Amino acid sequence: MAALPVVRHCARLHPGLPILLTTTTLSSFEVMKDLLPDGVIYQFAPLDCPDAIESFIGYWKPNLILLMESELWPNLILSAAEKGIAVVLLNARMSLKSFNRWSLPLGLQLVSLMLSKLSLVIPLSTIQAVRFQLLHAPPQIIHFAGDLKYAVGDIAAGEKEVAAIEDLQQQFSNRPIWMAASIHKGEDEIILRVHDELTRAYPTLLLILVPRHPEDSKNVSQTLKKQKVNFVLRSTREVVSSNTSIYVVDTLGELRMLYRVTPIAVIGGSFLPGLAGHNISEAAAVGCAVMTGPSVGHFYHMLVEMWQINPLAVKQVKGEYELLEALKQLLGDSRALEACQRAAKDAFSFMSDGVVNRVWNLVHPFTIGSQTDTCDSFSSS
Repeated sequence: MAALPVVRHCARLHPGLPILLTTTTLSSFEVMKDLLPDGVIYQFAPLDCPDAIESFIGYWKPNLILLMESELWPNLILSAAEKGIAVVLLNARMSLKSFNRWSLPLGLQLVSLMLSKLSLVIPLSTIQAVRFQLLHAPPQIIHFAGDLKYAVGDIAAGEKEVAAIEDLQQQFSNRPIWMAASIHKGEDEIILRVHDELTRAYPTLLLILVPRHPEDSKNVSQTLKKQKVNFVLRSTREVVSSNTSIYVVDTLGELRMLYRVTPIAVIGGSFLPGLAGHNISEAAAVGCAVMTGPSVGHFYHMLVEMWQINPLAVKQVKGEYELLEALKQLLGDSRALEACQRAAKDAFSFMSDGVVNRVWNLVHPFTIGSQTDTCDSFSSS
């Protein structure tokens, strides 16, 4: 998703420039295919093996390749450099685990060679920049511009989304609502226990539960049936009644739309050890009061940036009990809720301002070429 704002910006400024966007997963393909500008070509990325890469580059003949986040493909990078094709790494990040692995003698030799072939690296944070430099990325190619995930949250709702929002708002009929987004297996148990406790004080409370992987909805549904909890699956298009306690979203690509119908968003992938959080900016963009758990991985830089603007912008809780207490506070105090919503939206507005332009100003010199050239972007989402 972080590639989308750059793709749209490129298409708007260079309407005649062929753009190819590739992805490595089916879920990303399903989400992205309906969000791209007209004319953008979209397909799966080739395997990073010599024959596949040579065939891919030989067919498309790109003059620029944009890689996203942690996507370091040795054969692609080295083959492109050999042919004089500029390769840029956007939203560049490297986990501590990956950094330690690349720092080993054999890994360091390969990664330093790869990084020396890049034309530009735009890291997420100073820490990320230091890691790339320690792996021998040339200092002169590292430039800061901001996190493109802020720009993803700034994408306006389309006509279909607006219609879906209005439909859900009518179904929810001013009930108190909270949403648990991108919930991983195991986290759902925490969320369901918290919701059960909250409904004792707020009987009409509705939970919008969005599993990270739609297939996990089956397990959630089975659990709710055993507990005799009234729930609705989004895929069935069944109407949410006043008796519905939980709205389980088992569809793809609707998270940004759903943030627009809830005042409170709890971001998953953060409540169990070993998880690494998810993007909080999309919820902040539409004015949700945002909460997350303790395990946020590289998204910690985003929390810090938003806290620096307003400490109320994101509430990080240590676990189940703190989550329950924080939700009780927001559900029971409209002023506190409004303050958190306003803080999140203001922080997002500040951080998202101009990020795509700053990135594009750094990338643009590498796009200069004939109109038959292709601007190629790899998405890691």
